[in-house]
Amino acid sequence: MGAELNRRSFLVVAGLLGLAACGSDTGREGSAAGTLRHWYHAYGEDGVQDAVRRYAAAYPGAKVEVQWNPGDYDSKIVTALQNSAVPDVFEAQLKVDWVRQKQVVPLDDLLGDTRDDFVRTLLDSQTVDGKLYGIPQAIDTQILYYRPSLLEKAGVTPPKTLDELVEAVKRLDTGSVRGLFAGNDGGVAVLTGPLLWSAGLDFLSRDGKAPGFDDARAAMVFGKLRELNQGGLLLGSPTDWSDPGAFVNGLAAMQWTGLWNLPKITAALGGDVGVLPFPRLDMAGDESVPVGAYSAMVNARSADVAAAKAYVKWLWVEKTDYQTEFATAFGAHLPARQSLAAKTAQNGPGREVVEFVTRSGRIAAPARWSSRANLALSDAVSRIAREGADAAGELGTALDVARDEIARLDR
Repeated sequence: MGAELNRRSFLVVAGLLGLAACGSDTGREGSAAGTLRHWYHAYGEDGVQDAVRRYAAAYPGAKVEVQWNPGDYDSKIVTALQNSAVPDVFEAQLKVDWVRQKQVVPLDDLLGDTRDDFVRTLLDSQTVDGKLYGIPQAIDTQILYYRPSLLEKAGVTPPKTLDELVEAVKRLDTGSVRGLFAGNDGGVAVLTGPLLWSAGLDFLSRDGKAPGFDDARAAMVFGKLRELNQGGLLLGSPTDWSDPGAFVNGLAAMQWTGLWNLPKITAALGGDVGVLPFPRLDMAGDESVPVGAYSAMVNARSADVAAAKAYVKWLWVEKTDYQTEFATAFGAHLPARQSLAAKTAQNGPGREVVEFVTRSGRIAAPARWSSRANLALSDAVSRIAREGADAAGELGTALDVARDEIARLDR
């Protein structure tokens, strides 16, 4: 997180990434490199499973087995990288520990003259010590959806500042329809980053050598999350923030959720849908949308690293027709390649979201932001927002953990 997306980035919103089901053998016999094993985490959308199996079957250089991994995929990848040559290729968001422990291999040589066609900040997010370890596949983002009809009825204009958002949530709350839904944890999981960015802060300093939230403004913005939790925020929804159920079923006038839900939301609500970035605290802060990208990586323990790299280059660099289908045929994600995105521009809320990402996108998973530091900050924000704990004290503890983690990663 922390770098703005390249302003020459994509112009379009497009397809949902969907991977679900179980592993299956999709390769061909008699290949030069033997069998490569490619892991994905288990998305819930229909359609992409067959597409990815088709891609693997079409690869001429090796037999490829594709495996879907339901459940705690991140933990499974961590365990596999420590102990196994399988998978050869996997999707993930890079962690600096994998680089330090030499569990993944650099992929800079795969890009060639296509490097400038990838959204620059996405490549930066998969880079450690000047070397690239992941090839971005597609892009996800989160946005604030709202019902224009309900805002108009309440005399509320779409909020552009954090104070306006707090006030709007209160005024939109009718009891039966709450003002905002941002997850059953009160927004802790999904709003911590946008809140920091709204104040002009971040998880890490620009050079990654220090925490980016060692500032009194951090306590101020997390105090605003406390205000939201004290009134107007929907809690106890049958579905959580990543599902559009609370919004489309009329439980909340606004919801913070993923771009991937845009087709379902517009199908349910028609033209009564507006979209916004997360608002700024003040002119010293920024409006924002978080951007994440799973990338294809190669296991350093693979029995044939060169063959695994060749397959990644074929699928995620050379096969632009597959990349376009992967990003556009199944719903609402963004392509990671600027040239592919430019071919499929759309109007309406989708185009607005592309403008948000282009203007205000922030990378949601920097390699140097460790899971331990993230947990410490999340725990602090939860106690501030849900229990009214002292913000300065809680953030002080999180800062200590973050500094320890940064020092550990620099050793």
